[in-house]
Amino acid sequence: MEFNNQAVWVGVEDLTNDKAFVEKAQQEFPTPIHEAIQSENNDFVSNRRDFLKYLGFGVGAATVAASCEIPIKRAIPYVVKPDSIVPGVANYYASSYVQGSDYASILVKTRDGRPIKIEGNSLSKVTLGGTSARAQAAVLSLYDTNRIQNPGSIKEGQVVKSTWQQLDATIKSKLASSSQIIIVSHTVMSPMTQAAIVAFKTKYPNTKVVQYDPVSSHAILEANQQNFGMRNIPSYKFDQADVIVSFNADFLGTWVSPIEFAAQYAKNRKVDVDNPKMSRHIQVESQMSLTGSNADNRILVKPSEQGAAIAALYNAVASALGVTTIGGPQVNAKAAKALSKVAGELVAAKGKSLVVSGSNNTSEQILVNGINSMLGNYNSTIDFSEAFLTRQGNDSDVNNALSEISGSTAVLILNANPAFELSKGAEFAAAIKKAGLSISFNQTVDETTSVCQFSAPANHFLESWGDANPKRGHYSLVQPTIAPLFDTV
Repeated sequence: MEFNNQAVWVGVEDLTNDKAFVEKAQQEFPTPIHEAIQSENNDFVSNRRDFLKYLGFGVGAATVAASCEIPIKRAIPYVVKPDSIVPGVANYYASSYVQGSDYASILVKTRDGRPIKIEGNSLSKVTLGGTSARAQAAVLSLYDTNRIQNPGSIKEGQVVKSTWQQLDATIKSKLASSSQIIIVSHTVMSPMTQAAIVAFKTKYPNTKVVQYDPVSSHAILEANQQNFGMRNIPSYKFDQADVIVSFNADFLGTWVSPIEFAAQYAKNRKVDVDNPKMSRHIQVESQMSLTGSNADNRILVKPSEQGAAIAALYNAVASALGVTTIGGPQVNAKAAKALSKVAGELVAAKGKSLVVSGSNNTSEQILVNGINSMLGNYNSTIDFSEAFLTRQGNDSDVNNALSEISGSTAVLILNANPAFELSKGAEFAAAIKKAGLSISFNQTVDETTSVCQFSAPANHFLESWGDANPKRGHYSLVQPTIAPLFDTV
């Protein structure tokens, strides 16, 4: 017996190199189909027994299938049909998408009373008819089977059903005995919600509000506070800039207001008879981003060289304009040479250029402000009169809140998930666990809600009335497109 030394065998015959097996394996089709189904007499006629077997199986299967009737669902028509509703014909409602620091003016498509699609509102002067992927997908969260359907206490990650009256009574007594109340939320851009918080603070003066943004803009806010005395993010006008330089700011993807910036950016990137000149876009970054993929020129630097790259551009512009330069770390020679050329382009487009940075380092943002100031971009491509109100988060407040939470503290989580979104999420979750009272208004049992004591789920924005103030001088409304599906408020 001769054994086959290959690593894998299909059977014992293959292992022992059986002669019949080897001959059969060399054939293209080792087991022809006709050999598998033909009879001993080499004919393909089924015998009477096979016929009866197949017939019996078919009759039995048909009988079983006929007995499994699909339940009949009857549609109940309106007794008096509203004039605005025609079965099968869609209606559209103007509303606003506000989630975290994201904002979009939207049109909600409803059919037979159910929201089914979200599109941009072209009448908006902020988002200019655009939407984001998150806004488009927001309709799915309305029908999420994991939504919390009623108020209650939270035990082992599950909501134990209660009533709003019972929950209110329990929370009122605990709030009265709390030494401090901390409300944790994303940036609140709703004037109505802000007024409600002010009224709450009037009743409970020991209340502190901590706002944060999942994609923090703390450094820009702090830099503008130091340079201009205003803790705001200005309005950037990419459509009016002939030369755009971005230091790791993905303004088409996640930075500040990508829906608005994408529409502006596209205006100055289309060449036609009326607009024969296209803007120049230079992206300085460490890895490919959506914005970088659209740039005319990408300058690659290490993450550790971002600050040095900004300083190099500052010095190159300052030298060209006769302004005092600064010291600091040096960027790599290749990037320094490229940035020197970029400085020449910026100076040539003085007053019609724009420099932005996605850094969350205050010193680097101050340098960016200095570059824009030297180039005369303020009140041209940068405007504080329409400052963004979508990002007001303060990282320092978050760090202070972590150290202030104790057994006598009440923590209220307002539609935010700090245990997941913050870099110190694990520490935040641990702090919430030791709080004397913790309440989540979130719609699902997420990482933060699961460590809270009580759940008071809020309505979905498609079930709610509300308002939004995304930019100074710009307001929009939120209106319900469906009645609340669950026992939420």
